Amino acid sequence: MALTLRSSTSFINLNDTKTIKTPDEFSSPTTCFAKIKPSRRLRAKSSMQEAQLCRDKHSTMGGITRKSEKREMVHELASPHNHHRNKVPVFVMLPLDTLSNSGHLNKPRAMNASLMALKSAGVEGVMVDAWWGLVEKDGPLNYNWEGYAELIQMVQKHGLKLQLVMSFHQCGGNVGDSCTIPLPPWVLEEISKNPDLMYTDKSGRRNPEYISLGCDTIPLLRGRTPIQVYSDYMRSFRDRFRDYLGDVVLEIQVGLGPCGELRYPAYPESNGTWKFPGIGEFQCYDKYMRASLKASAEASGNEDWGRSGPHDSGQYNQFPEDTGFFRRDGTWNSEYGRFFMEWYSGKLIQHGDRILAAAREIFQGTGSKLSGKVAGIHWHYRSRSHAAELTAGYYNTRYRDGYIPIARMLAKHGVILNFTCMEMRDTEQPGNANCSPEGLVRQVKMATRTAGVELAGENALERYDADAYAQVLATSNLDAGNGLSAFTYLRMNKKLFESDNWRNLVEFVQRMSSEGRRPRLPEWDSTGSDLCVGFVKGKNGTKTKEAALV
Repeated sequence: MALTLRSSTSFINLNDTKTIKTPDEFSSPTTCFAKIKPSRRLRAKSSMQEAQLCRDKHSTMGGITRKSEKREMVHELASPHNHHRNKVPVFVMLPLDTLSNSGHLNKPRAMNASLMALKSAGVEGVMVDAWWGLVEKDGPLNYNWEGYAELIQMVQKHGLKLQLVMSFHQCGGNVGDSCTIPLPPWVLEEISKNPDLMYTDKSGRRNPEYISLGCDTIPLLRGRTPIQVYSDYMRSFRDRFRDYLGDVVLEIQVGLGPCGELRYPAYPESNGTWKFPGIGEFQCYDKYMRASLKASAEASGNEDWGRSGPHDSGQYNQFPEDTGFFRRDGTWNSEYGRFFMEWYSGKLIQHGDRILAAAREIFQGTGSKLSGKVAGIHWHYRSRSHAAELTAGYYNTRYRDGYIPIARMLAKHGVILNFTCMEMRDTEQPGNANCSPEGLVRQVKMATRTAGVELAGENALERYDADAYAQVLATSNLDAGNGLSAFTYLRMNKKLFESDNWRNLVEFVQRMSSEGRRPRLPEWDSTGSDLCVGFVKGKNGTKTKEAALV
């Protein structure tokens, strides 16, 4: 079929009910798309902008009329390369198995067609995991980047940008994991000799998702520390793709824990260990974490506190009120509870600080931004103890803001805070779980503003409906705390290309481009401001809402 790409921001008819072919159904890398009708949207202009346009209209330089003479008084939807202050660029996560187990690009023809479609939709770029378990699979310091080289060149060919995740965790065993990519075999061999390299709960369960932060600075990986191993990996990537950094590879997201997030693996889904909305369990029982806890307790003058983690913190699938530690007036709010949580959360922040300090040194001057991901743990958020956040390492309670210290650590290194659950609404959650994703997002927005760090967002679960997109748009603005600097949509798959789902994505990208960071304005002004909301007639004779400063 012939390729027709008329616009970088809209290309599908909203009234068309035919199903778009998914990437796997393309027989060739050419695609045909229809054109979409722009939706009604609020447009804003200031009197200063209007005055400038009027001056430009009558000014000339060397007999040549300025281009601004041709501009319309009402701003149209910006192109992906016009980074005006209201735009929030949208990226799309690629499949977890974008590369095969042998390190080659999976289904390159389908990927080529998919990237073409995403570019046509006005998407800024894509995100992909650079799996440690694939790249350094064949032995220490033996890196295979060839599959990623093919992908980066394909992304560049389509004029897209890339967010690349340094994924030092395993794939498999968590929400949305569709494939299994373990840690490198030589690392697993070391783990089999020394199981304390893994996070461990109080029952002795080992978690192979990510190496315990308790041994960050101990040379247990064939003469190298985990931080050195991560640093060598990032340095190898930098040296291999130096010419693409800052141009095609716009952002490096540094993996900081399970699922790439700065947290402990407190709620593992594998083998049914944990189910939503359980409180999870503390992960501080490998010998390296226990040694650290003991030393910290002795330094505080309370040696007994270092013998173990909290004995009354319950089990994975319990609720806060079922436990002595997390209940309303539980041990979490005692002198011992405060000591333990400051140590537990402090170790996590120290871990992030170490890796990001290394990443900053490695990628400094390359032009690529750095980001770090924080999990959106919204269940039991309305309880006093915020139990699920505590077990994950976020010391956030009714009386203490646990996200400002994390945001300040990221700000220290100039790292963007990437946060999840941007699509969730409180009313969608089960009543017994005390959830508040909206309250959590508001808190994180304020924390990033306080710390002076950029905020980017993701959706936590796969969503294709207009309500989810509307919620992201609402949380992306500047009304309370930081607006979003970027949004990454989870995830590209066959279902995304179904007609209704695709239309919703296209319109969402358009709206994030034109009004993503714009403060929401009331239609009826009762505050005495200079805002006037009215209607202007468009080219097709229809009325369009317009807001102007008068």
